[in-house]
Amino acid sequence: MALSTEQQNKMWALLNQTRGQIGLTAYKDYIFGLLFYKYLSEKAQHWLERVSRGESWESIYTQDPNKSLDYMQKNLGYGIQPNDFFSDWKEAIETDRFHIGMMSDTFAHFNQQIAFEAKQDFEGIFDGMHFDSADLGSNAQARAKMMMSMINLLSEPEFTFSNDQDNVSDIYEYLLEKFATVLASDMGQYYTPKEISTVMARILTVGKEEAESYSLYDPTVGSGSLLLTTASYMKNSNQRGAIKYFGQEKDSTPYRLARMNLMMHDIAYNDINVHHADTLESDWPDGIVEGKDNPRMFDAVMANPPYSAHWQNTEREDDPRWREYGIAPKTKADYAFLLHCLYHLKDDGRMAIILPHGVLFRGAAEGRIRKALIDKHQIEAVIGFPDKLFLNTGIPVCVLILRKNRADSDILFVDASKDFEKTKNQKKLRQEDIDKIVDTVIERKEIEKYSSLVSLEEIQENDYNLNIPRYVDTFEEEPEIDLTKVNNDLKQVDQEIAESTKVLQEYFKELGVEWE
Repeated sequence: MALSTEQQNKMWALLNQTRGQIGLTAYKDYIFGLLFYKYLSEKAQHWLERVSRGESWESIYTQDPNKSLDYMQKNLGYGIQPNDFFSDWKEAIETDRFHIGMMSDTFAHFNQQIAFEAKQDFEGIFDGMHFDSADLGSNAQARAKMMMSMINLLSEPEFTFSNDQDNVSDIYEYLLEKFATVLASDMGQYYTPKEISTVMARILTVGKEEAESYSLYDPTVGSGSLLLTTASYMKNSNQRGAIKYFGQEKDSTPYRLARMNLMMHDIAYNDINVHHADTLESDWPDGIVEGKDNPRMFDAVMANPPYSAHWQNTEREDDPRWREYGIAPKTKADYAFLLHCLYHLKDDGRMAIILPHGVLFRGAAEGRIRKALIDKHQIEAVIGFPDKLFLNTGIPVCVLILRKNRADSDILFVDASKDFEKTKNQKKLRQEDIDKIVDTVIERKEIEKYSSLVSLEEIQENDYNLNIPRYVDTFEEEPEIDLTKVNNDLKQVDQEIAESTKVLQEYFKELGVEWE
């Protein structure tokens, strides 16, 4: 059950009441970290209730610490020692035993109790929290007070998980979106609006909804929202091992948030494979095996990369990701990301990528790459969206849908830029707008002033330019002007002015004032 508006408003109000003087940018690292640790703690406690047969964890641990922790690690991917649970911090606060060192000790213990197979998923995930930081306060007492306020906050009913997985993920997603909204310049680039994620997800999974196994890859994974939204349209998304989640992220904050987000959606650690690396500099790590190119391929690839980013494009000619198409300009890495995605796509897979409109018409190196993609019939659809959909930029974007081995050579163009709901500072796609886009792309419909199915020959005649207005005419003719009616209206206005003037003259005459 989704969070009510009242719940959401109260959660945000509570957060703002308890953060004191700490800035939101620093505050978010502690809130997300503590919320995630609360989730792991409660998950471990529920697991212990099922397997301990009434015996306390302290008793089991005391009998054989190593064996008991090993068993927890094997099942959960991590171990938590007695007295290190979130509830233990809360109890220490209530009995006046809490001190800041308890938290430092807890996370030191946690880092030592990560299963070998889960190292990549948990390692460094709490590094955003620094318990000796001046952000929390000028001394240990002030820092302890700040942490106590956060622990008490996350113990409020609004932040109760209630052993309900939907509630857990709803709380995390709400906070993620809210922080991304108020910290647009800091976090907006890592968060893809739900509406665009939904469009991409539904197109990527069409016909594959019941697949018994499926692999998803986002090379600029951000907060992980694209992976999660795509998976939500798979029938087996709740079955362990059915869907594998792959991602890569170069910035440390979203790298931590993405792993938290995935796990708080109850995805098993061994179904998550997220790397901390620069995608363009470091291709997926298992690409080269014994000196031979053996790239990992995925059923669906989705990405919302940084737009027109600078990258190191020298000495790239032999990189198999770009060898067949060409190298993107050093000041515009858009096609470098697109080709990276395409390279890792299975032959029967589909990919979707969000890019600025410039990729559709810019020339030189980008024009040559675009020509190669079109001649190989790999661009399936181009969708234009309204501006002001994103938190960190007001520019309109497009989504390109690609497949590797298309028999057809035509391209569907969709101009969805006119359909939206306007909010205070942003625009938002309505459900009917989303449905219309998805239905048009899947059915490859032609709709007047909205979509057009264009042949390869016509695109070639336009010098491989994919600018949407070239193919979708949205021009609305101005209604014809009835000059006779306009003339009569003007005569009527002149008559009304003359009558008003006559009345005014009479008033002036009565007042004894000369009319000029």
